[in-house]
Amino acid sequence: MELLIKNGFVFDPINGINSEKMDIAIKNGKIVDSIQEKNAKVIDASGLTVMPGGVDIHSHIAGGEVNAGRLLRPEDHVKDVERKTAITRSGVGYSIPSTFTTGYRYSRMGYTTIMNPSMSPLEAKHTHEELSDIPMVDKASYPLLGDWWFVLEYLQKGDLEECARHIAWMMETVKGYAIKIVNPGGLESWGFGRNVHSIDDRVPGFDVTPREIICGLCKVNKMLNLPHTIHLHTNNLGVPGNYATTLETMKCLEDLAGDDKPVAHITHLQFSSYKGRDWRTMKSGAEEIANYVNNHSHLTMDMGQVIFTDTTTMTADGPFQFNLYNLTGHKWVNHDVETETSGGIVPFRYRRKNVVNATQWSIGLELALLIKDPWKIFLTTDHPNGGPFTAYPKIIAWLISKKARMATLKRTHPKAIKRSILSSIDREMSLYEIAVVTRGGTSKALGLKHKGHLGVGADGDVAIYDLNPESIDLPTDYKVVRKAFSRAKYTIKGGQVLVKDGEVLQEMYGKTMWLNVETDEPCRIPEEMKTKFRDYWTVEFDNYPVSDHYLRSQSPITVKASI
Repeated sequence: MELLIKNGFVFDPINGINSEKMDIAIKNGKIVDSIQEKNAKVIDASGLTVMPGGVDIHSHIAGGEVNAGRLLRPEDHVKDVERKTAITRSGVGYSIPSTFTTGYRYSRMGYTTIMNPSMSPLEAKHTHEELSDIPMVDKASYPLLGDWWFVLEYLQKGDLEECARHIAWMMETVKGYAIKIVNPGGLESWGFGRNVHSIDDRVPGFDVTPREIICGLCKVNKMLNLPHTIHLHTNNLGVPGNYATTLETMKCLEDLAGDDKPVAHITHLQFSSYKGRDWRTMKSGAEEIANYVNNHSHLTMDMGQVIFTDTTTMTADGPFQFNLYNLTGHKWVNHDVETETSGGIVPFRYRRKNVVNATQWSIGLELALLIKDPWKIFLTTDHPNGGPFTAYPKIIAWLISKKARMATLKRTHPKAIKRSILSSIDREMSLYEIAVVTRGGTSKALGLKHKGHLGVGADGDVAIYDLNPESIDLPTDYKVVRKAFSRAKYTIKGGQVLVKDGEVLQEMYGKTMWLNVETDEPCRIPEEMKTKFRDYWTVEFDNYPVSDHYLRSQSPITVKASI
């Protein structure tokens, strides 16, 4: 297969290409320097915008909590049906779409790689079955390890090397990609109906603190040379005044940054950037967070942008979801995954005229616009927590156009305008910056060397949009931009055209990526661990690992650890 994309306006931030008119050649699924036009299928991209395929760093698309959310919300399915075509399968779901629908909708927007950010190790087999069922995209998943009993015990003993070997074993065992930490210490506390409220609280049953969990796993991550940093959901998420906890968490990692490379990724930062004593006094803490990030280089983060819509909140942060249930009185699922993690699901509607919701909406945009370097903060909604991923084109419009932001802001609660500084921000992102926050920056932060760019050797994943950067005024014509990013002119995966003019032309299944971490000696599996499995788990130790047949197609990435 050879494909030649001619005369498009190319935006490829990793290679420093900013709206250059050039050709992109693909052969055998990879970007190549050149090919013979007479041998290739040709796409004339004259007057069109060409970018690498989108890479989403954080989107809940598979696993136990996602499936439980589908079961909890039949009303979410009834209102949004994906009809069968001659090529695509039927599906349902607005905020929690079914597997086929998830793949189709991402592909229509020009996305080709999705990272599922939350996987209970015990439920990894089911997660991979769902990931394998999602067409059109490559994917990977982050196992929840921050409150995993064995990790807490190793950290309690101060045995970081053995902890690192154990996590290397876990990555292969559950086919994971990155260390995910949620409300460190809080999930174990939740098993006893408790929570932690600062990074120096003690975790019940384990003489460790959230600070020690975060810093310990950050050191472990560096020992293992994992391509992505620790992926951190901070303590006190969704609580007024939590910006102080977030700043303290950022500061505690400063000493671990030795070479100006990020050592942690703080996810859905909007939910961790609130000032105030309670919900009546809640206001934006984005300026303080952004000022810190602008002066330090050891972190990346993503937005967690709120959308004014009905959605489904889901997270391993069980205590947070219980608080949300008490606030709303909506349906609630509490899920305690034995000795590993917790979880909760609550339906929610973000309303323009609700002062708290409107302030949350402002905070996500403030963070993205106040943080000067787009390589530090990326576009997400924490799907589906802030809203469905299909709202990404709306967010792009808000980022590139103050006019678009103000049109929405004027329709919100008037007090929310006073609780944020969004109306005073004039910055408007360029298409180059949009390419950073949706593909170049995310792939770099994830260490995906063959994704998010159009250099020779990269995967032949390309998105083409009906936008002519020479003739359109982005801030003024933001509705045109929103439409273009909603329906890609072409989505190309591995050199094959999957979508044209927003319509799926063919169904293709991508690969599941996972880490094969090589250490100088393997993790020693003590008899004590097997005994604990017999005593505390619902499966035997020998039945725990995810075997290859759970993955439709896989792409293991070998990593050489420093231990």
